[in-house]
Amino acid sequence: MNEIISGIAYSKPKVALLQEAGIGTAEIAARTCYDSFDLSENECVKDFNKDPHIGLISSVNSINHSELLDTLAWTHFHHSILEHASLTYLIRGTSRGVLQEIVRHRIASYSVRSTRYTMSSIINAFVASLADPNTDAKEWFIDKLLTFDLFITSDIEYNKLEISSIFDKLNYQLDITSKIGPITEPYEPYDFFKVAVAKSSLYLLNEYMTCDQMFEALELGKKKRNVGDAFKHIVTDNWKVDMVATFNLRSLKNFFELRDSGAAWFQIRWLAQAMKEVTPSKYLDLIIKKDSNV
Repeated sequence: MNEIISGIAYSKPKVALLQEAGIGTAEIAARTCYDSFDLSENECVKDFNKDPHIGLISSVNSINHSELLDTLAWTHFHHSILEHASLTYLIRGTSRGVLQEIVRHRIASYSVRSTRYTMSSIINAFVASLADPNTDAKEWFIDKLLTFDLFITSDIEYNKLEISSIFDKLNYQLDITSKIGPITEPYEPYDFFKVAVAKSSLYLLNEYMTCDQMFEALELGKKKRNVGDAFKHIVTDNWKVDMVATFNLRSLKNFFELRDSGAAWFQIRWLAQAMKEVTPSKYLDLIIKKDSNV
């Protein structure tokens, strides 16, 4: 789904719930605080207190409501017990700008698509764009990268500007490094292509190929390890990011309160809303105040 903001079209992120640690764990934590297991409306909680064993865990994790948790969350505001319940989300198609914002929510865990290890096709495209002197390198590079779905913006003309800037940055880097001489022996001069292309594929650069043929040949070869280390400067806040994020329920409450509000930046608000849509109601009931008029 796309939405236009200030004249620019943006794509929205997609979110899936990967895993949930049920509210039963949080109830057991709360019951431990008050030594009130016998007062639970959930029989499995009473049974677990009498004889804790692994066979009861699935029943505890299947609890959909806890009167104690509801009271502690909304009457006494005792939210620390919510930290024992957690949810893990697969997030695709948000932006690097959102990544910078979301990591400010410190009580969460993130695993993010790495630019160090996943940029090789972009660098291969730049190298391939230089293969055929009869082809406009920049134009070919722009057309190729438009097929990569790199940005959260979905406006083609705007994305052409982004890709044009990437080409200019890489071309500048190529030009400036070609002028760098030896530092001290036995070091060799910095060679852009040795940094950009796997050693086993360097011979391809001496072969005559079209840009498309060179790109295909480089893609079929060995990936250059950590290629992004030398080229992270091309990445902007508009860059698409995939990640897995795990929040405990208390931290998720804080995230939704701050990020699904009119004061939040629209991109992170979209993410919060998409996360809410896949969050089971048994968790939302504990962290989002219900409208009394409904």
